[in-house]
Amino acid sequence: MKISDAQTSLVANEGEILGELLHLKDATVLELGCGKAEKTRTVAQQAASVLALEVDAIQLAKNLAITDLPKVKFAHGGAEKIPAADESFDIVLMFKSLHHVPMQLMDSAFSEIQRVLKAGGVVYISEPVYAGDFNEVLKLFHDEKTVRDAAFAAEQRAVASGKLALVSQKFFLQPMHFENFEQFEQQVIKVTHTEHKLSAATLEKVRSKFNEYMARDGATFHMQIRVDLFRKN
Repeated sequence: MKISDAQTSLVANEGEILGELLHLKDATVLELGCGKAEKTRTVAQQAASVLALEVDAIQLAKNLAITDLPKVKFAHGGAEKIPAADESFDIVLMFKSLHHVPMQLMDSAFSEIQRVLKAGGVVYISEPVYAGDFNEVLKLFHDEKTVRDAAFAAEQRAVASGKLALVSQKFFLQPMHFENFEQFEQQVIKVTHTEHKLSAATLEKVRSKFNEYMARDGATFHMQIRVDLFRKN
């Protein structure tokens, strides 16, 4: 397993990668850390059912108000303690959420994932790579190197212990566009799952760095994403 690939040149949206790597049709799916349920909508188009868990109470309340996803059940829950029976799911999904699991609970999360997966079931985990222009802006107020390294190490331990077997790794560049700094501030700095309290000086430093990437039509970044696909034996 490798944590990054400096030679990555594939530009894609994650929905394309998901369709390439997984057979979602009629599958029972668990999504851990569903956030705004953007990927949940994509998955629900083909899956038989989706249990979408979220620990952020503010976002979960918004998700519970969704009325047009009959195949989806939204609930509170973290990867380290999944509210589901043994061998319930064909597929477990984590979209950029593993590094949000408390580091001391990451191994427990993989034990839980193994528990709720059916034999032969697969785990799709995407994680942002600690590199690139977007990361240069992000790390000024939210440096994730430690937690991202810990997430990768937990994946390695899950394989080494026999909990899961690695099927494949895929790297791609996810395009991200912001019309201005205000949009970046709303969508990234003010996310509800992480409380960022920036001083005026830090906010100005972030604004200045962000503006280095501004063009006439806004700022476009390409975040490198690593997708690790595992199978339960």
